[in-house]
Amino acid sequence: MGLSFGARLHAAIEQRGPLCAGIDPHASLLAEWELPDTVEGLERFALTAVEGLAPHVSVIKPQSAFYERFGSRGIAVLERVIAESRSAGALVLLDVKRGDIGSTSQAYADAYLDPASPLASDAITLSPYLGFGSLDPFVDTARRFDAGLFVLGLTSNKEGPEVQRSTTDTGESVAARIFGHLAALNAGETPLGSFGAVVGATVGDAGTDLDFNGPILAPGFGEQGGTVADIRRIFGDLTVLPSSSRGLLREGPAATRLAEAARRTNEALTA
Repeated sequence: MGLSFGARLHAAIEQRGPLCAGIDPHASLLAEWELPDTVEGLERFALTAVEGLAPHVSVIKPQSAFYERFGSRGIAVLERVIAESRSAGALVLLDVKRGDIGSTSQAYADAYLDPASPLASDAITLSPYLGFGSLDPFVDTARRFDAGLFVLGLTSNKEGPEVQRSTTDTGESVAARIFGHLAALNAGETPLGSFGAVVGATVGDAGTDLDFNGPILAPGFGEQGGTVADIRRIFGDLTVLPSSSRGLLREGPAATRLAEAARRTNEALTA
């Protein structure tokens, strides 16, 4: 057995800072870089972003959908993004937000977490809203391969509170119930558990305890309005990965400018 994802992430943050860099090839960003909305444009965009960002951040987070829209050739680019980001020393958190049951969950887990797969990543994002127990195949596979999971908890989209802040039969919120499950999975793990949550940097008051001994992915930082002050106010001393995609990628197309933006952002987060 190797180091757990939690241990690898803890070390990466110590070495490179907490910034998580999203590589999300929106059609509008390709246009801003004066690239065609084609597989060729996708490849140039994504691999330039890897060159500029992966050597300087702890985590690279590609959003799978922006590669999937180009079919099999787009998935081939995603495979290169994963491999080259890891070669540059970054951990890869593949943003897929999968959530299913039984053998289908197991197939997704095998696709994204089994080292034998060309899409194998250090961690993935998941939706728990078929019931937390539906994630068991992902949990078991993550443990087998020392991978990590980030489960949607309190997301930054405006529709999220309809479900996430609803009250359960015990009087706690749905989000609080999810964090409780994560705390159980992470119990006794040091220096950090491998099972994390997604909590938006723009959620305001979380309204519940976020200390479940696991990492927190905080999208909404930067372009979507979340600030360094928000990160500190909401999360305090917890292990958090503020995630920025468009805010960093708009610094392109020069890889050197992407690298400088990553260094500058990490310095602001750790000051």
